[in-house]
Amino acid sequence: PATLSPLAKKKLDDPNIAERFEIIIAGCEIGNAYSELSDPDEQLKNFKKQGKIDYDFVSALSYGLPPTGGLGIGIDRLVMLLTNQTSIREVILFPLLKPKDEEDS
Repeated sequence: PATLSPLAKKKLDDPNIAERFEIIIAGCEIGNAYSELSDPDEQLKNFKKQGKIDYDFVSALSYGLPPTGGLGIGIDRLVMLLTNQTSIREVILFPLLKPKDEEDS
C-alpha cells in the first residue's frame, strides 16, 4: 500500500499502490526497492500525514528530481544467505545482547 511507503511514487493506474518491490531469495527478504516520489507537493502531503515534515527535503524536490529509483540490500541478510544461516543473529557484526541477569533467569 502507498500509505506504508511515503517516499515511493504511487502507481499511475492505482494511487493506492506504491511502485515498490522486495527482493526475496530462498524465502529470505534481501532488500527492497522503489521508484522515488519526486513531486514536492505530494511528498509534503505524505509528510503531513506522518506528522513530521522535512522541509529541506521538500524544498530540494521543488528544484527538480529526474525519475529515480533505488534498491537497498541488507548486507547482513545477504551474508546470512551466503553462509546458510537460519538466524540473522548469527551474522550481525554487533548483535544486541541480553543483560546478564536476563540470561540467568
